Amino acid sequence: MIPQLPAADEVFAAAARIAGRAATTPVLRSRTLDALAGCTLFLKAEHLQRSGAFKFRGACNAVAALDAEAAARGVVTHSSGNHGAALALAARERGIPCHVVVPEGAVGAKLANISRHGAVLWRCAPTQAAREATCADVAAQTGASIVHPYENRLVIAGQGTAALELLDQAGSLDVLVAPVGGGGLAAGCALALEVAGRGCCLLLAEPAGAADAAHALAHGAPPQDFVPDTVCDGLRARIGAPNLAVLRAAGAEVAVVDDAATLEAMRLAWQVLKQTIEPSSALALAAVLARAPQLAGKRVGVILTGGNVDLEALPWRA
Repeated sequence: MIPQLPAADEVFAAAARIAGRAATTPVLRSRTLDALAGCTLFLKAEHLQRSGAFKFRGACNAVAALDAEAAARGVVTHSSGNHGAALALAARERGIPCHVVVPEGAVGAKLANISRHGAVLWRCAPTQAAREATCADVAAQTGASIVHPYENRLVIAGQGTAALELLDQAGSLDVLVAPVGGGGLAAGCALALEVAGRGCCLLLAEPAGAADAAHALAHGAPPQDFVPDTVCDGLRARIGAPNLAVLRAAGAEVAVVDDAATLEAMRLAWQVLKQTIEPSSALALAAVLARAPQLAGKRVGVILTGGNVDLEALPWRA
C-alpha cells in the first residue's frame, strides 16, 4: 500500500509550521563555480541548517504536527544519520522521547550527532528490511509514532520548504538540482516547484552505485535487486513509493554520477566555497558540472543538503 501522497499546498503549511524553528539558510554564490559550470549558480546552504542537514525541516514539521497524546508517547525512525539527528533535535525541543534505529556501519560522526540530541539508539543489520522491521518492533514496544525518513507526507512537505525558500531568495530559476536517495527532499522539491516554480525544471543527482530512482523513472519500477554501493552514505535508501509517484508526475530527470566525480566536487566545494559539505551533498554540484553543456547560461539552484562529515575519515587523507 502506497502511503498517502502530500498535496503541493502542504509545503506552504509546513513553511508556516516550522517558521522560527528551522533556520533560514543562506544562498551562496561563487564566480569560480559559475565559470566552471558555465551557468549562474545559487547554492542553498542546507548544511548550515540546524542538526547539520536539510532533514531538520521535515522532522520538525512532523513532530510539530503531532497531537499532545501522540507526542507524549514519543517518536521513532530508522536512519543512517541525518534524519535521526534531526528527529532527535525536534523531539528534544518538544520534550518528548525519540528512538532511532541505526544500521551497522553508519558514519560515526552522524551517530554522535544523534546521541548528542538525546535519542535512544537501536542497532540493526545494514539492510532496508532490517531497518523497517526493527523500527516497527520499537514502535510496538514503546508506543512511539513512526516518522519515516522519506515516505511520511509531513516529512516530504517539510523538506520541500528548502526549495520554497530558495525560490524566494534567488528569484526565478531555470533548473533546480537536488540529490535523491529515498526521495523525501526530491519529492518535496517537486511539490514546491509545482506551486511556486514558474516553469523551473527539476534535475535530480543520484550516485551510480545506488541509481534505483533513475532506473524506476526509466523503466516504471525500481530494480528488484538493490544493493547500494556508494560513498554517499545518506543516499543508500531505496526510493520510496509515494516519492517516486510525485517525481514521475513532475517529469523529474536524473543525472547519475560516479563516486569519483562526487569526491572531486566535495573537495572543490571545500577549497572554493570554504564550506564543509558531505559526499551526499557534493553529489548535486558534481551533477551540475557533469551536465554543464545542457545548463549553459541558465540560472541553476543547487541544494547543498548536509555537512555532517567524519573528519577522521576524509576521502582524500592518506
